[in-house]
Amino acid sequence: MALDNLIACHECDALYQKPRLLGRQSARCTRCGATLYSSASSQLDRICAITVAALVTFIIAQSFPIIELDANGIVSQSSLFGALVVLWGENMQIVAVMVFCATILSPLTELVALLYVLLPIRRGVIPPGFNLVLRTIQLVRPWGMLEVFMLGVLITIVKMVSLARVIPETALFAFGTLTLMITVVLTFDARTLWDIADDLRERQRTARPGGAGPADSGTGSGGGPDIGPDGPRGPLSSPEIRDPAAPKPHGGSADASGLSPR
Repeated sequence: MALDNLIACHECDALYQKPRLLGRQSARCTRCGATLYSSASSQLDRICAITVAALVTFIIAQSFPIIELDANGIVSQSSLFGALVVLWGENMQIVAVMVFCATILSPLTELVALLYVLLPIRRGVIPPGFNLVLRTIQLVRPWGMLEVFMLGVLITIVKMVSLARVIPETALFAFGTLTLMITVVLTFDARTLWDIADDLRERQRTARPGGAGPADSGTGSGGGPDIGPDGPRGPLSSPEIRDPAAPKPHGGSADASGLSPR
């Protein structure tokens, strides 16, 4: 059986043909109702713009001091990198490495990796190492903890107000803005880029001289049944397609949940 254009539900492992989605459509499992994937073509421009802005904000946050302390006329400034140097010098290397990975390495890796795949994909080109980069994004995404860092900074500022005059600096506002941007970027499921890459590869195959037409999705070259562990299970079905932009049904052609008829 051909394995092209197949998708398995991450909740109940049901296997479906993977249809091409347009606009704001999303595919849902007919067995458990879980969302399999959504169309990402309409989100690429927005995510690219936010990712570029987040990368610029990240550079600003790392280049300027976070706070300025004025205690009895003694003024001192502190940046994130300076705090890491102090932690390393105080024999707290493990803490310094953890802070570095959670606040610098992981967010920077995710932003650069996203731009590496988003910019060529928008132009219809699959960059080298596409699959490896997407797996790297999925690996480092849980380790980015800018929101935890911001919470710790705010608590520290509140506690130090009684000891010294605390002046927020440029990097503090940059980190606050960056936290909001990273939250928006995290709403984008990087796995949907695989669907776009599959469409691009299919177009490249069909555009080649003498290339085969679009492959039959899900049933193999002979249109045979799906083969499971207990034997043939019949032809694969298609998931339900939800389209928020579709008109509200007035008759019996679609159900009340807004699912477009198959």
